[in-house]
Amino acid sequence: MKVAWVFPGQGSQSVGMASALTQDAPEARDVFARVDEALGFALSELIATGPESELTKTEHAQPAIVATSAALLAVLRARFPGLPAPAFVAGHSLGEYSALVAAGALSLEAAVRLVRARGQAMQLAVPVGAGAMAAIIGLEPSVIAALCTEYAQGEIVSCANFNAPGQVVIAGHAGAVARVSDAVSAHKGRAIALKVSAPFHCALMAPAAHVVERALAACEVGPLAFPIVANIDAASSSDGAVAKQKLVAQVTGAVYWQSSVEAMSASGVTHFVEIGPGRVLTALVKRISKGAHLTNISDLASLMAYGEGLS
Repeated sequence: MKVAWVFPGQGSQSVGMASALTQDAPEARDVFARVDEALGFALSELIATGPESELTKTEHAQPAIVATSAALLAVLRARFPGLPAPAFVAGHSLGEYSALVAAGALSLEAAVRLVRARGQAMQLAVPVGAGAMAAIIGLEPSVIAALCTEYAQGEIVSCANFNAPGQVVIAGHAGAVARVSDAVSAHKGRAIALKVSAPFHCALMAPAAHVVERALAACEVGPLAFPIVANIDAASSSDGAVAKQKLVAQVTGAVYWQSSVEAMSASGVTHFVEIGPGRVLTALVKRISKGAHLTNISDLASLMAYGEGLS
């Protein structure tokens, strides 16, 4: 049995998402204490009690999701010391940092500091309201890419996330995203505007990429205990230096999530375990890899059920 651990990205956060975990598991409390100390403020309190308007801010949501994913994995490893190592790890955008923590290549403290800086830089890269994102449903990626080229009209718009068959997210200037979205219906597709604070994974994020590059240059990313499949090219590597380069590239580059899951499946992975808040990746993998065994670990109950099922 080959298993892949996958870690969610921004948008999976919710107030109280780790409440039961921290109440019942000292390993989780230790993770959040380390995160609070690393960041210099009580992120754990914001996760526990909100307000939601603060938690959803990019600079808070990103470290909150990494911290929650790390806490779940810490408890899983403590409760089930015989837990088999995965064949691969992967994360959707932000989740790539959680995956590197899981693989022992990046410390928890470094990861949350990096993603907080990443979140702040992403928010500052484009004035609020100047950018947008939209999910395009029911069209082939090549058609969407052609529409982006046709309707850019001197602005930036491009494919940002290749999430699953029939689901591609575009990002760029608000006007260009709106023009592509309007054109989608003529091709029998559907566009859904996304409630995001910035247009992630497009060329408009270049200023943020420079910030991430400088932050990573001062950070140690060591060899991985097991390979990571990177967003930017769906290729696997256990080299920390390669992982660094790809973390920078993914700020402006597209997330090839469908290709990443397909690559893991082609390498023999039959079981995908999503570790972190929400169920977004479980739903996407179900659409990509038909017949794969899917597990979602987002709270203490699902964690215990998974661990006990391994014995």
